[in-house]
Amino acid sequence: MARKVLVVDDEPSIVELVRFNLEKEGFEVAAAYDGESALEVFGCGRFDLVILDLMLPGMDGVELCQAIRRVSQVPVIMLTAKTDEFDRVLGLSIGADDYVTKPFSMRELVARVKAILRRQSMDSQARLEEQSARVFRVRDLVVDSDRFEVDVRGMRVDLTPKEFELLGFMAANAGRVLTREILLEKVWGYDYPGNTRTVDVHIRRLRQKIESGDGPAYIHTVHGVGYKLS
Repeated sequence: MARKVLVVDDEPSIVELVRFNLEKEGFEVAAAYDGESALEVFGCGRFDLVILDLMLPGMDGVELCQAIRRVSQVPVIMLTAKTDEFDRVLGLSIGADDYVTKPFSMRELVARVKAILRRQSMDSQARLEEQSARVFRVRDLVVDSDRFEVDVRGMRVDLTPKEFELLGFMAANAGRVLTREILLEKVWGYDYPGNTRTVDVHIRRLRQKIESGDGPAYIHTVHGVGYKLS
């Protein structure tokens, strides 16, 4: 069965270009041109991935992504014409899995779509089996990969699926220095040079949830290299 992608952009030419290239690769594509209609289309179907523009009329891409995240963990790739780092980080911080800056290469966009879906469909079960019934402990941080639960200092912490996947991989490799490129490849499944800023944003979100506020107790930055859980 063809994977179904929802493309949301207020520029019909971009929508049609993305549709043409995705359909050429065997995807089924639905389209919307503003946030409100996109949310309606999303609620009436089952989608494997959403590509949405940051700057939409009415409900913008940030609001739309937040609305989607309230009901679904479907992968979201955000398109943005802005080059300011704040806007890109904002998109990731509210739940987008990746972003592409306009003007973008269709080859790159299709590659990112395939990478996200391939990782989701082909590797998730393998990772579950590999980590099944395994509990990782780093002092008073407990990551239960079988139950998808995280406890810190005896308190349950709610993580998004991607945050849990990232923390679980780091816990399974506790003590090892993991480069941003390795984390990008193993957690996001990119087999091409991706943007490592994605990793930094998710690490920051993890720290906000599991650290005490007195400095990093678990996730440590190895400057110029990456991160380690220790």
